[in-house]
Amino acid sequence: MKLYDAEFAPSPRRVRIFMAEKGLTEVEKIAMNLREGDNLSDTFRQKNALQKVPVLELDDGTCISEAAAIYRYLEELVPEPPLLGRDALEKARIEMWDRRLEFAFLYPAFQSFQHSSGIFSDRMTPVAEWGMEARNVAQQFFSILEQQLATSTYVAGEQFSAADITAVVTLDFAKVIKLRADEQYPNILRWHELIKQRPSYGA
Repeated sequence: MKLYDAEFAPSPRRVRIFMAEKGLTEVEKIAMNLREGDNLSDTFRQKNALQKVPVLELDDGTCISEAAAIYRYLEELVPEPPLLGRDALEKARIEMWDRRLEFAFLYPAFQSFQHSSGIFSDRMTPVAEWGMEARNVAQQFFSILEQQLATSTYVAGEQFSAADITAVVTLDFAKVIKLRADEQYPNILRWHELIKQRPSYGA
């Protein structure tokens, strides 16, 4: 297998952490320079029509994109430790929180970065006002996450899961738009320190 990767992009990091948790340390990683437009080539478009990373390319040439889809494939390939849940309720709870995190935290944070930094102005039209609004949307999720972590060790319950991966990657990435968890979010800070102790955190 090969992972088409980008060091500082959040979703490729999500997959790297997921792989590390599964012990999949021998997967070849192809570094993509997004600033230089490596993902915009005709060759890469054949692997993902949306021209986004991550992409997992299997040995037979099959390509899987979208972090959640890659999670699903890897979970089926390497069931232990389970990161998407063991029973119906746990699977649903993890899926629920992972989707919440994507839609209300990760995507707004990334949109804010794109529209505020202008880093991809050669291929999109940044809208500064949307960048600020997206940042506000991401910031609102802090209180939701804080409340959830007041009653559970991890985001989706008492076991580390894919939802924690999405949450910690987004929390770390949000620093680029000057969003950080401070002392008003003690549960997030407690949880963040817990996640940082996992060997996979540095993946």
